[in-house]
Amino acid sequence: MAEKRDDQLRRAMEASLSLGGKEVEKDDDESSSNTAPVETKPAGPEVSASPVANVVAREDDDQANAAVVLRPEGPVGVDVGTTSIVTAESRNNKIHAVNQTDFPSTIPLISFTKNTLIENAVPYFEMNNLYYLQGYAADRMAATFNKHAWRPVRTEKVQGDEGTPLIDAILQNIIGRPEKSGLPLYYSIPGEPLEGLNTLVYHSAIIKEYFSDLGYTAMPVNEGLAVVMSELPEENFTGIAISIGGSMVNVCLSYLAVPLITFSIQKAGDYIDTLVAAAIDDLPDKVKEVKEGSFSLASKPKNRMEKALTIYYDDLIDTVIITLCKVLISATIPKTGAISLVLSGGTVKPEGFVSKFEKALSKVRLPMKISSVRMAEDPLNSVAKGALVMAMAEEK
Repeated sequence: MAEKRDDQLRRAMEASLSLGGKEVEKDDDESSSNTAPVETKPAGPEVSASPVANVVAREDDDQANAAVVLRPEGPVGVDVGTTSIVTAESRNNKIHAVNQTDFPSTIPLISFTKNTLIENAVPYFEMNNLYYLQGYAADRMAATFNKHAWRPVRTEKVQGDEGTPLIDAILQNIIGRPEKSGLPLYYSIPGEPLEGLNTLVYHSAIIKEYFSDLGYTAMPVNEGLAVVMSELPEENFTGIAISIGGSMVNVCLSYLAVPLITFSIQKAGDYIDTLVAAAIDDLPDKVKEVKEGSFSLASKPKNRMEKALTIYYDDLIDTVIITLCKVLISATIPKTGAISLVLSGGTVKPEGFVSKFEKALSKVRLPMKISSVRMAEDPLNSVAKGALVMAMAEEK
């Protein structure tokens, strides 16, 4: 058993380090693509211009990605988040594709709306007399019709009878059957929530069934552990990973790639948006736009919205650190040297978040020493890349 575990750890180390080199495989025949190359985000790995290798960065990219369905030839990692799905594919131990698709907004079934969507090349699908918009244009179109983004995978409750078919419909527009049956695919699942109902077990089973029916060997991986696998290969996959997304915070303490402690907190980006909007009598979508755009925690707030954002970011950080401290103190943890703490997810992206988190962390006493607090190298895609590391280790 120990030899098997050591072999898996070695393969994961090789996979993670090979991806960490930022080498990205180029298609041999890029001319076969019927999609024009698009500009990608400067952060993260450099990607090729083939359709499946586009990292969706702007609303303009929706047209290029509208008809793209991934047909993997190598192992796959999938981050099934509450606000988006990120897929990562490997070929020849290199990242071949990293693609992000936002979860949809909905608008009523109106004939002229369909023409508008077609004219603007907005990705969508139709179900139960509603249009479900996908991609970065969804927020703009939904705001026009005074609608909000759906959360097919959410923490508070199952999204009614439409939750499961909606997840299936989204996945069908993102990833298709593998080129080879039995291809390893790891998908992210959150840790068990410390409070509230854990309805995500049901959604995890549905997602696994979907990928298995397509022909994948589908396996779940804890979201926090996926960040460890992506970001901590040089620390032998030992450390703390905290992934803060749209609706929850996922925490994992890992020792040699073994998740010793995992849990989730049902308070994250959506919590900030909602309470800030309520405090200043504005719309959550507008708060989200500022939060993900110009807002910085490193500078003094310029207006009421930025002041409220700072207050609720402080509240979120305090909640995460106090909860982490309580959980670690009450657990039995093997003695190790100082370990790293990595922050990931879209909610940690504002400038100054890491330093604010580190300052708050210094005020509590943890049962181990923290050598460094740092941002994940690619915070939006680190979960998918970590899941890909697990899939690559499975294939070898």
